[in-house]
Amino acid sequence: MQSPSRRDTPKPMTLDLQVLALTLFAVVMAVAAFEDFRRFVIPNLLPILLCAAWPAYFAAAPSLVGGLAAIGCALAVFLAGAVLFARGYLGGGDVKLLSAAALWAGPAGLATLLLLTAVLGGALALFLLLPVGGQLATAARLMLGQPAFPATRGLAMPIPYGVAIAAAAFIVVVSPYLG
Repeated sequence: MQSPSRRDTPKPMTLDLQVLALTLFAVVMAVAAFEDFRRFVIPNLLPILLCAAWPAYFAAAPSLVGGLAAIGCALAVFLAGAVLFARGYLGGGDVKLLSAAALWAGPAGLATLLLLTAVLGGALALFLLLPVGGQLATAARLMLGQPAFPATRGLAMPIPYGVAIAAAAFIVVVSPYLG
């Protein structure tokens, strides 16, 4: 009788801290996208959770320079976002969510995160401006017990930009671990 090789023996399940952090990241981003679509509000707790969970994600490959660079990216995005918020171009929740996503993306993923957010946000805005897109979004909001999208059109139309931020953040932060 042959003894099983090391490959055949089952390994005990271990809870990887980084996997747990990435799962939390994905869930929080999904909730942020849903809440922004539903109420045009991103609760403050969500970016706070992302910032609080980031050390667990970062602990997998800690480096002082990398950590400081990621924090610097988040601060830069927050400061630029605060200017855009003050001018009425972005919502406060969007700025906080994008800043938290920038912390997770770090310097290596920041440009991709910002570019994807812009492209996906533009695509979402165009979709909502189409008659069929507006009707679908209104129907979805009504099913969630919310009022229809405001009747205003054009640049004054509110866009749930948290949806684009969450999608871009998922692509930049989580998708590299899925392949």
